[in-house]
Amino acid sequence: MLAQELKSAAEKIRFDALFEYASLGILIVNNHGEIILANAFLLTQFGYSSAAEIVGKPLETLIPKRFHHTHVHDRNDYMQKPERRPMGIGMDLFAARKDGSEFPVEVSLNNYETSGASFVIAFVSDITKRKEIENVTIRQKEQLALINKKIEQFNNDLEREVVLRTSQLQETLSELQISREELMNSLSKEKELGDLKSRFVSMASHEFRTPLSTILSSASLVSKYIKEDEQDKRDKHINRIKSAVSNLTDILNDFLSIGKIEDGKLTAHFAEFNIKDIIWSVCNEIGGIAKAGQRIVYDHKGDELVVLDPSLFRNVLINLLSNAIKFSPENGTVAVKSELTSTQIMLEVKDGGIGISEDDKKHLFERFFRGANVTNIQGTGLGLHIVEKYVELMNGNIECKSELEKGTSFLISFDIHAAGKR
Repeated sequence: MLAQELKSAAEKIRFDALFEYASLGILIVNNHGEIILANAFLLTQFGYSSAAEIVGKPLETLIPKRFHHTHVHDRNDYMQKPERRPMGIGMDLFAARKDGSEFPVEVSLNNYETSGASFVIAFVSDITKRKEIENVTIRQKEQLALINKKIEQFNNDLEREVVLRTSQLQETLSELQISREELMNSLSKEKELGDLKSRFVSMASHEFRTPLSTILSSASLVSKYIKEDEQDKRDKHINRIKSAVSNLTDILNDFLSIGKIEDGKLTAHFAEFNIKDIIWSVCNEIGGIAKAGQRIVYDHKGDELVVLDPSLFRNVLINLLSNAIKFSPENGTVAVKSELTSTQIMLEVKDGGIGISEDDKKHLFERFFRGANVTNIQGTGLGLHIVEKYVELMNGNIECKSELEKGTSFLISFDIHAAGKR
């Protein structure tokens, strides 16, 4: 028993020595936030002459008044879940001396329990000197940054002067280059125009020759069928003449449309119409030129009222259907689908015809372009170019999907919100 008492007395002496003579401020607080012990070094730091001046007082006595409210909240949170850690990580902490003056500190926290009570130990370091050094360092950095800024400004001024002198030389060279480019562009446009004229003359001479020859030969033959029982032969050649005249009319209409498009004289006139009705009408009309056994199948989904240019829309559909019939075999099916959703108007024309090669797809919408596999089929190479321009005028988009000998599908879409906008 005596040995145990002597051991406890020795431990107390060591604790008192460490506590009182430590070159670090030490503070012990109970779980109510009241100061119960403070060593001599801490009292000196805070300007107190004895521990009696602060023992029993709230910890906030040593903290500037402007932080009291938030500190009480933070202290209570820590008491509920105490742990060993630095206090105020990433923050500047300040303490308040007896005379009210403030000084910067660093605080490390720890906790312990004894006799069923919880206590917190705070180790407090006055970092005034360190902060002074840091502030001096910051000021030196700011001065250095200012010097660097002045040097940078000087370099920028020098660079601007060099750029100015260089730009004066470049302007002269640029003017010469512009003159050269304008001359080259003029020559290029002249060459392009010449190529277009040559292609037009070549195409027109070929496309006009066939229907004109048909008209001439049929007109000559009609005059030979003078007997009453030869009416079916006369009708056959009269229909051939009508078909040839219709073909010539289509060619001329294509030329007129291209002229208006190129001159910027063609504009869209938006109006509300029933898309299902107009597509049915065109399908029935085009059905008259279908090959033997060919069928046009139409399906529609969704609402029927749209706001587009009805004339342009009709011409687009006529052109696509005519091509589908022209490039498809007898007894084939041409599928037409339309759909109106909450966001889009969609039209698809699909056939099972000769298809389009990958190389030809790249040039499909160019003026006068005709695929390598349609040279023996009549056409101007203007139809799809016109279709694309009409769709663009109505703020739409056109896509083509095709494989050789497996058919072609043209999908046209209009954004509901873009449709009808000039």
